[in-house]
Amino acid sequence: MHLPACLSATRTGGVAASATLLLSSLVPLATSAHAARTPAAGLQEPPPGALQQDFAAAAARYRVPPSVLLGVSYLQSRWDAHGGAPSVTGGYGPMHLTDGAADASELPYGTGTLTRAATLTGLPAEQLRNDPAANVRGGAALLAAAQQELGRAPGADPADWYGAVQRYSGADDPAAARAYADEVYAVIRAGQQRTTDSGQWVTLPAVPDATPVPAAPAVPAVPASEPAAAPTSTPAPTATPAPAASAPAAVPAPARTTAHPDSVECPVTVSCEWIPAPYKKLEGADDDDYGNHDLADRGSDSSIDYIVVHDTEGSWKTSVGLVQKPDYVSWQYTLRSSDGHIAQHVPLKDVAWHAGNWYTNAKSIGLEHEGFLTAPDAWYTEAMYRASARLVRHLAAKYGIPLDRLHVIGHDNVPGAVPDAVRGMHTDPGPYWDWAHYFELLGSPIVPTAGPRSAAVTVRPDYEAHRPPYTGCGKKPAEPCPAHASGAVRLHTAPDPAAPLVKDIGRRPGGEDSTTGVNDTGARASTGQSYAVAERRGDWTAIWYLGQKAWFQNPAGEPTAVNVRARLLTPRAGLREVPVYGRAYPEASAYPAGVPVQPVVPLAYRIPAGQRYVVGQRTAGEYFYAKEYGKPGRVVRGKEIYYEIQYGHRIGYVKASDVTLVGT
Repeated sequence: MHLPACLSATRTGGVAASATLLLSSLVPLATSAHAARTPAAGLQEPPPGALQQDFAAAAARYRVPPSVLLGVSYLQSRWDAHGGAPSVTGGYGPMHLTDGAADASELPYGTGTLTRAATLTGLPAEQLRNDPAANVRGGAALLAAAQQELGRAPGADPADWYGAVQRYSGADDPAAARAYADEVYAVIRAGQQRTTDSGQWVTLPAVPDATPVPAAPAVPAVPASEPAAAPTSTPAPTATPAPAASAPAAVPAPARTTAHPDSVECPVTVSCEWIPAPYKKLEGADDDDYGNHDLADRGSDSSIDYIVVHDTEGSWKTSVGLVQKPDYVSWQYTLRSSDGHIAQHVPLKDVAWHAGNWYTNAKSIGLEHEGFLTAPDAWYTEAMYRASARLVRHLAAKYGIPLDRLHVIGHDNVPGAVPDAVRGMHTDPGPYWDWAHYFELLGSPIVPTAGPRSAAVTVRPDYEAHRPPYTGCGKKPAEPCPAHASGAVRLHTAPDPAAPLVKDIGRRPGGEDSTTGVNDTGARASTGQSYAVAERRGDWTAIWYLGQKAWFQNPAGEPTAVNVRARLLTPRAGLREVPVYGRAYPEASAYPAGVPVQPVVPLAYRIPAGQRYVVGQRTAGEYFYAKEYGKPGRVVRGKEIYYEIQYGHRIGYVKASDVTLVGT
């Protein structure tokens, strides 16, 4: 079995809320619909391209409202063709037609929609995969067929197509299909426009009154958070066969185990079910050996400070199977790529084993997204991005987590807890995750907040246009990865593209240079990460990074960063350098009897005098001790204060007693 590479951590110490999903609670995500690759203010909108005409022609041919066809396609692919490459779940083109030639057991449902689209249109499967116009035509044919199967006449009113959109989702349970359709109609009401990955300008004019019938009226405003499903402290699933799914015809709906609607901790605007991770003793193991998470009372005796974005490095089926093994690791949520459906596995009050850093485990929530780091063309769907954003907004509001890149982090931003752990830390979701779009959906877009001589910058290249080369996506480390959009910039020792990449002494204690490997984070800064400016020279900007000056190209005409205000710190006067830590543990005197003292071990990294780093949160040292099966762990909190910093590609911690806060 292919084990998800992301899912590792060590312990050193049914359909639910969406069953009551109401369209009235599905408000527009705070997506910058007109911010991503759209004309600047005052400039004329580009003329519609061939793809826009293809949508219009297919809509007319099959008598599907253009807004419905465009809305479905946007939720699947944002109208991108991805060069004919399949998505994580085997979907092709702007309409995400799933290929029946793929392993049906790994697809989200049945044998895919591409074969049926070929039958309906008379077009060969290969053309439907690779020709965007044919692909759009295939999607329109599927929608028209679904409408006919429901006994509804085709018509121009998008409100009449809600059931057909539900069927198009292919979701294997009604709640997931409803959530998908509601998201499509949220897109239709808000409208969208963007330039696609093939340079096509596509527009979906807003249709504010596109309210499906029957449905409650939409709420026009964007709230601070998603409406919450009522949580429960003791989830208790019951085995119940699911109703027949609203999937395409001839695709059987599998039965599934569902949970009581109150057992998941999700916003009501997403489709969410309870698939529990086991908490049990391991057979044949020592009495104190158990899996695969720890009982706790987070939110009461300790705070949750981080949300960690992972990718599964495996299919949905594989991932939700692994999390149910008591001898495996755990995480709080898995998100399905095909439709954004979510499964919760561990109650939020408890500690899952997902980050590879015990301190981070205790202070975070882990979200596993179905996908593959080293397969950039196996693209993530818009449906999953949007479901993830709705979930993160809900969690951030519930626990007071700031929506920034020091708190919403990737697994590749989690530091090694001790020096020996640094080289083995995971690197997902990697350089192809679209952090800029994700933060637009979160309602916290990455924008400039300071002038051209700011003391700090936030990395923000144009995702679609920025395509740095990477290696290691194939079987050989030096094998080039397919050219693909990326949100990460590369860091050099001098303002010259031929200069060596900066070194990471934690990953390579021997002093070797960093590489262009897709899993090598040693000389990489990603979208949303903020750093103190060390110098500016022509088209280049230098930042303080891993204790050294690191240069990246940042030309005024095509900037890869924005100028921002930020809190900074520097070593206290009189200190030559200060250590950086991978965990913020308390001082020895804070530990009560019966709890072993954890050493406060610095990493190989240092901050030399004169350097500055962007500050995240201020926190007292804390350790979560969990050794007794059946009992919640104990929280040890000390008086030693730490600051979180953006040190390199990963975050780090410094003692407040070692540093001084400085102005921006």
